Amino acid sequence: MQHHSHPHKEEHLTSSQFITDVVIGMSDGLTVPFALSAGLSGAVASTNIVTTAGIAEIVAGSIAMGLGGYLAGKTEQEHYAAELKREYWEVEHLPEREKAEIREIFAEWGLSPHSQELVVEELAKDKDKWVDFMMRYELGLEKPDVNRARKSALTIGLSYAIGGIIPLTPYFFAQDALHGLMYSCAVTLLCLFAFGYFKSKMTGQPPVWGAVKVTLIGTLAAAAAFAVAHFIE
Repeated sequence: MQHHSHPHKEEHLTSSQFITDVVIGMSDGLTVPFALSAGLSGAVASTNIVTTAGIAEIVAGSIAMGLGGYLAGKTEQEHYAAELKREYWEVEHLPEREKAEIREIFAEWGLSPHSQELVVEELAKDKDKWVDFMMRYELGLEKPDVNRARKSALTIGLSYAIGGIIPLTPYFFAQDALHGLMYSCAVTLLCLFAFGYFKSKMTGQPPVWGAVKVTLIGTLAAAAAFAVAHFIE
């Protein structure tokens, strides 16, 4: 009898931080300039005003979003460094308490007291591995990439700019703001649906429902901005 081996291929989402940054930048980039251009279209007829204001918003928004991503990345690094320093101090000065915490973790995993003791003693032989274990399984912290802040800033900022130029592009070719808004709605809502679909698919969520939610959010934001601007005008 022949036995055919079929290796199990596990599929996991990789580069989650990069994907998260793209989603943050692109979702805001598609939605905010779309709402802004829709609002302006309800108040002015000139496409030049819409495109000028839109470009200014994209520049300011991408810088602000990128700076926010940079600060978030730096904060993550600083928090990790502070907790790492504290764990080293506790391992050095309060070893028995730290060992008891390890035993509690392994008890929750179902290990017997004897197995817990064996693992604890092995971990305690290497201070670095001991601290790394506490950082991961007691505090739930992974060592951040040292370039995380810079990468996050660039990714979010560029994603915002790319997303923002999509709803603005039709205004460069339209004869007036209302026609530009019509074309912008068609293009942007299609892009929002596609973006929501692929975002949900990559994160393991129902893709069609995810696409519908993202599209509805963009639609509501643009409709509210248009209605308010038109009412004030």
